Amino acid sequence: MSNQIPVQNITPPPKKDTTTVDLYASREKIYTRAFTGIFRNLRMAGGALLFLLYFGTVWLDWGGHQAVWWNLPERKFYIFGATIWPQDFILLSGLLIVAAFGLFFITVFAGRVWCGYTCPQSVWTWIFMWCEKVTEGDRNQRIKLDKAPMSANKFVRKLGKHSLWLIIGFVTGLTFVGYFAPIRELVIEFFSGQADGWSYFWVGFFTLATYGNAGWLREQVCIYMCPYARFQSVMFDKDTLIVSYDPRRGEKRGTRKKEVDYKAQGLGDCIDCTMCVQVCPTGIDIRDGLQIECIGCAACIDACDTIMDKMHYPRGLISYTTEHNLSGQVTHKLRPRLIGYAVVLLVMIGLLAGAFFMRSLVGFDISKDRVLYRENAEGRIENVYTLKIMNKDQVDHTYVLDASGLPDLKLQGRREFRVPAGEIFSMPVELSSAPEQLPSSTNEVIFSLKDADDSSSHVEAKSRFIGPQIR
Repeated sequence: MSNQIPVQNITPPPKKDTTTVDLYASREKIYTRAFTGIFRNLRMAGGALLFLLYFGTVWLDWGGHQAVWWNLPERKFYIFGATIWPQDFILLSGLLIVAAFGLFFITVFAGRVWCGYTCPQSVWTWIFMWCEKVTEGDRNQRIKLDKAPMSANKFVRKLGKHSLWLIIGFVTGLTFVGYFAPIRELVIEFFSGQADGWSYFWVGFFTLATYGNAGWLREQVCIYMCPYARFQSVMFDKDTLIVSYDPRRGEKRGTRKKEVDYKAQGLGDCIDCTMCVQVCPTGIDIRDGLQIECIGCAACIDACDTIMDKMHYPRGLISYTTEHNLSGQVTHKLRPRLIGYAVVLLVMIGLLAGAFFMRSLVGFDISKDRVLYRENAEGRIENVYTLKIMNKDQVDHTYVLDASGLPDLKLQGRREFRVPAGEIFSMPVELSSAPEQLPSSTNEVIFSLKDADDSSSHVEAKSRFIGPQIR
């Protein structure tokens, strides 16, 4: 008789109607329609300012060099009148924290206005869409052109569009690399074939990255690649400004003539023209409610307001509003979360500003030589140290060195050192003391460095003075 326990397969058979949900949908090309409106004008003005800052700042000079220059080989980062060294990178952490809380604050208050107005992906995408309109025509013309077989006209238009895209991408990439290599020298060397290989590589990389992101990926970056679209929902509340359609006023949708009393027919103000969908850069229908794909650009507001004007209806069928407002409740502009973010943001800005302006403009380091000590011709005990002075300022300084901590301590050789702006000065220095004046074999000494032109500028560094064993 077998001792095995009988096993029966009770796994249920698969259902025939099982459906597969794809986490990624194949991209359907979005053809946006041209439109006008106040929010489009605001976005264009903001984009023009950002373009001016990005493409213009790199050409400014300050203190004999590029105003904004991330000099990686020498590990110096020039930001107008300030020189940031690796030792100051804690300031970068503070800047990132300020930027994060600034983003949290603006998101709680006004939703995704960053995405719609100032995000580089959005700004460059709008520019690329303008290139499409210039070369291929408006929405209907582009749809017709894409469906048509290849012809000389289609080839020329496509070539013109992609050429403009590549030119914008190239200028963008060259400018970006110009923040790390002086732009004036970079441009001359790049076109004369004298630039190093890395310059050509990175310019090419950012050219293709801009061309791909703004020309081909577009809304896919916002929907699938950007993490901000995912965590924004936890910062929204019912008092956050969002772009929303008012269903109480718009429903029931339907076409109508101006002279017909559409209210008597049970229709709302929405004439179902789909203009809000046709101008949306992410291809959504805002009438379906708040969606993760919405970047808050307000293109649908401008388009809808234009239609409302033509129909002689009040504007605002689609508007910046809040969930409380849509439901007929009172919107609370000041609420604990918003106030909390504002307080933390102001505190962080204050701390960062204080740390920046109070930071020392001189770096000072003393390191002892490996040789413990030596006896000189006068019978005194000598210790050798390596002095390193880092002038973080953008003007030359003369520094005076002194040492203390022992009763008969003498600093041998030079005591004044002139250090050029943004340079590091290093040299050996010697301290000596009579052996009988040493209280122990290991003694603490203090090196002090003063600015010869500013007595209030004073830094110290501690080290050890080693002598023979005291018997």
